[in-house]
Amino acid sequence: MLKGLFQTASALLLGAAFATAAHAADTFEAGTHYFAVEPPQPTSTGDKAEVVEVFSYACPACNMFQATMQKLKAALPANTELVYLPASFRPDEDWPVFQRAFYTAQALGVLDKTHDATFDLVWKDEGTLRISDAKTHKPVSPMPTIEDVAKAYAKFGVKADEFTATAGSFAINTKMKRADALLKAYGVDSTPTLVVNGKYRLTAVSAGGIDKIAPLVKFLIEKDAGAK
Repeated sequence: MLKGLFQTASALLLGAAFATAAHAADTFEAGTHYFAVEPPQPTSTGDKAEVVEVFSYACPACNMFQATMQKLKAALPANTELVYLPASFRPDEDWPVFQRAFYTAQALGVLDKTHDATFDLVWKDEGTLRISDAKTHKPVSPMPTIEDVAKAYAKFGVKADEFTATAGSFAINTKMKRADALLKAYGVDSTPTLVVNGKYRLTAVSAGGIDKIAPLVKFLIEKDAGAK
């Protein structure tokens, strides 16, 4: 009960942060709190504003950031869509495998079931896809494979052989290459990173803290709408 009340209060506070963002707009400066993406990249959300989260399931900071992302998603304006972009630039931490897992789950229509759950599979002590030892925190060897992901996803109604076959398909390989190209175009070199409307890049650090993310995202959405 208390947990539910806390979550509700947190969502209301984040919503309030969006509502009052305009009053703090003059505190956000290009080159300090956010960075222009040059050249701007096309969005995938049509007439809606787009907020992209660049992440990896194997990124510890991304795991910690999920509570913030869930609140942000709930508080985004109605004409805004959240898009996930999995990164692969840390093969030493198995990021390409988890990038492939993301796009495979998306292709099979189970991403809504697997997305949050995969963070738990990687980071909870009993998780079956851990990339580090729960006690020593040293990298495990070998790292999880796409076959391991397929077995772990069986509880979400996915057949292991279908998952691995899809994971190795031309369509998934193409999506991964496009994702890598888009990451470079965005200028992303760390995770988690947010990109607004393909034009503005920010992190919690650049924003000035977790509590500044919501008003900064709101400011950038309004800034772009005003420019149009």
